[in-house]
Amino acid sequence: MKLKHGTLAMILAGGRVDELNVLTYYRPKSAVPFGGMYRIIDFSLSNLMNSGLERVAILSQYRNYSLINHIGSGSAWDMVGRNRGISILPPFKGSEKSTWYRGSADAVAQNLDFVRYHRPEAILLLSGDHVYHMDYRQLIEYHHGRDADLTIAFVKVPMEKAHRFGVAALDGEDGSLGGRVLAYREKPEKPEFNWASMTVFCFKPEVLYEELGREIEGGENFEFGRDIIPRMVAEGRRVYGFKFGDYWGYTRTVEEYWQTSMDLLGANPPVRVEEWGLRTNLEHRDIRDYQPLRVGPGAEISDSLVYNGCEVEGKVERSILFPGVKVGPGATVKDSVVFFDTKIGAEVCLDKVICDVNVVFEPGCRVGRRESEPESGATVVGWSNVVPAGADIGGGCTLYPHLDQNKLAGITNSGEVVK
Repeated sequence: MKLKHGTLAMILAGGRVDELNVLTYYRPKSAVPFGGMYRIIDFSLSNLMNSGLERVAILSQYRNYSLINHIGSGSAWDMVGRNRGISILPPFKGSEKSTWYRGSADAVAQNLDFVRYHRPEAILLLSGDHVYHMDYRQLIEYHHGRDADLTIAFVKVPMEKAHRFGVAALDGEDGSLGGRVLAYREKPEKPEFNWASMTVFCFKPEVLYEELGREIEGGENFEFGRDIIPRMVAEGRRVYGFKFGDYWGYTRTVEEYWQTSMDLLGANPPVRVEEWGLRTNLEHRDIRDYQPLRVGPGAEISDSLVYNGCEVEGKVERSILFPGVKVGPGATVKDSVVFFDTKIGAEVCLDKVICDVNVVFEPGCRVGRRESEPESGATVVGWSNVVPAGADIGGGCTLYPHLDQNKLAGITNSGEVVK
């Protein structure tokens, strides 16, 4: 099997992130809608396509249906052909002992037969849930040029946020390109350095096979960041860091997802999906078949992304509306992200809301940030809910999917979780 540039790419895409809560109730994090018509995994897939890497495996196990539907045949990213394609690799039951994926390293270890079949010169492992634009060929060339056992992409983060990431100290021998990893800590309580791992790893195949073999024998060390990388650095393996200096959106929490979404807006947004060559599967949810946007005579739309199939009769300000969203007369949608086919009735007010698919906001309800609490977090509305007329739901609330309407009637205090 011939691999373009000799590289096999594997996307770690199967997990559910508790911090995103109801947004990952029915889908893995990588399949969470983003930016009006995309999924978060589209960034990794489009980066691979634009880097000329066309043989990709996706490791997934949590509620695969949405992700499988989205990937389809892989044709949306030109990954269909004799020597190219996308393979989705869920956990499987075989003749030998097997389990659910117990971590990122274990997921790859359980699929080493797939990896070896392709005889790669380099193995590129990626997280499928970050927002960024990268030409991976630069990292791969740097990796080969340093004869590295492992090369990790790093981005600099503020020191006060470094405790949330795997962070490294680099010797800087290659200046702005990168350098040798001198120390690595996974989510330290008191970080001493702030080059944060982007979960983009380029391995020398024989080194990966050896390290994963040790994990399998040990039977308890299943993560690259927590287990394998710190040990490789401590043992003096040739671990290098590749410095990435552009935008990197982290979407692990609701607030980070909301902020990264808002980074699509404004006069000079840092996230530029058209310039980045971002692709998506337009057959998923029949995006390509929606009618053009319809804007009523009394509508106002400012600093927003509003897509086909939407009907707007009210006011939309600094928001993102996915296909099929309807905004009734007198309604206001501000600083919000509204997923597919949601109906917003007349005189409804949404302020800093993230709303999942197929929700109905009946006329006159108010949801999200209150004027008296301007610093409230985003309110998240789970899918297929009906928010009754006259309901008043505060900022920073979480509404689970498919709730009884009676639970949402009246006033819901800010920060409440309704199950």
